[in-house]
Amino acid sequence: MSDPSKDPLFAGYRRFRAEHWPEAHAEYETLAEKGQKPHTLIVACSDSRADPALIFDAKPGELFVVRNVANLVPPYEPDGKLHGVSAALEFGVKVLGVKRIVVMGHAHCGGVNAMINGAPDVVADFVAPWIAQGTPVVQHVAETVAPNELERAAEEAVVRLSIRNLRTFPWIAEREAKGELELSGLHFGIADGVLTALTDKARFEPLG
Repeated sequence: MSDPSKDPLFAGYRRFRAEHWPEAHAEYETLAEKGQKPHTLIVACSDSRADPALIFDAKPGELFVVRNVANLVPPYEPDGKLHGVSAALEFGVKVLGVKRIVVMGHAHCGGVNAMINGAPDVVADFVAPWIAQGTPVVQHVAETVAPNELERAAEEAVVRLSIRNLRTFPWIAEREAKGELELSGLHFGIADGVLTALTDKARFEPLG
C-alpha cells in the first residue's frame, strides 16, 4: 500500500472525516439502523468525470448506482451465469423497490468511442466483448448521421439501447406498465455540465 500520508485517496478520506462526518454522522447512523431506501436506480458509465452522486447532489441513501463501461444494460438472460448489472437491477427493483430507473450516458465516452472505432487490443478479454452488444446500434447510427454528429448520436443511441433492454426484464416491464416504475434516459455534457433528457419524441432535450 502507498504511503497514506501522500495518497490522494486517503487524503480525501481525511477531509471526509474532518469536514463532512461531524455533520453527517447522525444521518449515516440512521441509514445503518433502518437500511437504505433509494428512490432511483441509476445505470451510469464508470467514467470518472460523470459521477451521478455529484451531478444530482445526492445524499447517502438516495441513489442506487450501477456503473459500467458505456452505461450498458444487457438483455434479460437468466442463464445461471455471472450478470453483475442484471443482479443489481433485480436487487434494486425487487428488494429496494426503487420507483425510477435512469440510464445516464455522457459526452466523450470511451466505451462508445470503442464501438465506433474498435476496442484496443489490450482490452480484448473483457471490454471488447462487453461493448460488442452496442456496436450494431452504433454502426447503424454511423450510416445515418454526419461524421461530426456521430459521437453524440452514438452516445444517445446507447442510452436508448439500454432502455430497450431494461424492458426485456419481465419484472421491470410489468412494473412500468402498472405505473409503478419509471424509465428515463439522460445524457451529461462533460464540458458544459448540461443534462439532456430523452423525451417522448425520442429526442434528447435540455432539462429546464
